[in-house]
Amino acid sequence: MNKIYQVYQVSDSTGETLDRIFLAIKAQFSNFDCKTIHYSFTRTKNQIDKIISNSRTEKDIIILYTIVDNDLAKYLVTETKKNNIPCFEVLGDLITGFSKLLKQKASRKPSGQHALDEEYYKRIEAVQFTMTHDDGKVISDLDNSDVVLIGISRTSKTPTSIYLANRGYKVANIPFILNKDIPAQLIESSKKTCVVGFVCDAARLSDVRRNRIHSMHKERPSDYTNEKKILNELENSKKLFKKYNWPIIDVTRKSVEETAASIIKILDILNSK
Repeated sequence: MNKIYQVYQVSDSTGETLDRIFLAIKAQFSNFDCKTIHYSFTRTKNQIDKIISNSRTEKDIIILYTIVDNDLAKYLVTETKKNNIPCFEVLGDLITGFSKLLKQKASRKPSGQHALDEEYYKRIEAVQFTMTHDDGKVISDLDNSDVVLIGISRTSKTPTSIYLANRGYKVANIPFILNKDIPAQLIESSKKTCVVGFVCDAARLSDVRRNRIHSMHKERPSDYTNEKKILNELENSKKLFKKYNWPIIDVTRKSVEETAASIIKILDILNSK
């Protein structure tokens, strides 16, 4: 039976960065069973003492940390060594390396990436825009979008839109519905705004729709999960995308992050022209 490691994520901020880095690390090891414990906003020695105290009642502890205060980070390292706990700093070498390259000292300010600056408010504005323009709710100002996503039901338009919005992109998404004309505003705005079409494997989409109905306890037309009907929807949507020369992304085996990365790449190419 494999060990189940207790992974302590110790951060002087929200822990979001550390969590994402750990997910990337974990994905590299197929037989890595673990339970993750988060210690956010760790900014005093007393807090570290409590973490160390908690660890004494556990087995197979691993500590990952992002603490920009040098003295506090050193204290954590010292205490983990005393207790024979594996401890890894996540951002330290990067900060030191950039400091040398840029020939300037790092601010060593916790939560520096969450500053209420222009970039922050840009992301907030993008999220508000994207939520307002979800599922074709508002189409009068599609020209203000950075990108418009279109695809048949359950092709991950909304989660991808929200992910991109958190990266600062204003996104509108519009459903493609069989035998229903797409909005004229979309055709017009596509002359200067990037429109991306989503497609997916029909069998996979049938499963996704079936699970969605089950989880939401909603009534849907009987053909909503019919694979042949879905295939017809997909073929017609592809014809539309090709007619207007819109980029197409197959989301079948892509995570939301991967799909978003593909869209960002498309936008970068278009913006560089």
